[in-house]
Amino acid sequence: MLCLHWVNDLPRALEQIHYVLKPDGVFIGAMFGGDTLYELRCSLQLAETEREGGFSPHVSPFTAVNDLGHLLGRAGFNTLTVDTDEIQVNYPGMFELMEDLQGMGESNCAWNRKGLLHRDTMLAAAAVYGEMYKNEDGSVPATYQVYYMIGWKYHDSQARPAERGSATVSFGELGKINNLMSQGKKSQ
Repeated sequence: MLCLHWVNDLPRALEQIHYVLKPDGVFIGAMFGGDTLYELRCSLQLAETEREGGFSPHVSPFTAVNDLGHLLGRAGFNTLTVDTDEIQVNYPGMFELMEDLQGMGESNCAWNRKGLLHRDTMLAAAAVYGEMYKNEDGSVPATYQVYYMIGWKYHDSQARPAERGSATVSFGELGKINNLMSQGKKSQ
């Protein structure tokens, strides 16, 4: 559903998800994270600092990818996989992006944010956004980082890694496979 970034207590939520899973059950999730909307965040901070002498957060905070792996492990999941995808969407300008975010219900929900931005600060932020990030066609990009995660609840039937030193083929030998395959193709 791509809404875990709204969860106020992510560690507890992941623990509860782990708790309700059957043994050998899998959790597959996705959430915005990392540098999502960094262009908007940077533009607003620069403009507000210049116009008002300081800034407050206007884009919700996001989880870092390495923190997500730790949170999944701490919640009890094993055989973890965390992957990232970066999606860039182009908008005519910053105000169209903000209108789109509001329409998606993705406005900032932080309690410590400032109630409003002054008009001249908003115009300055739009100018900064356009100047720093403008594409050749005049549009501005908005970057979204999506984290995909998979974690399993432990069960005795799950595969386990082999004991250390029990390998029958060394990684050095695997490099020779390409040579053998290419020789086989030449002889055909």
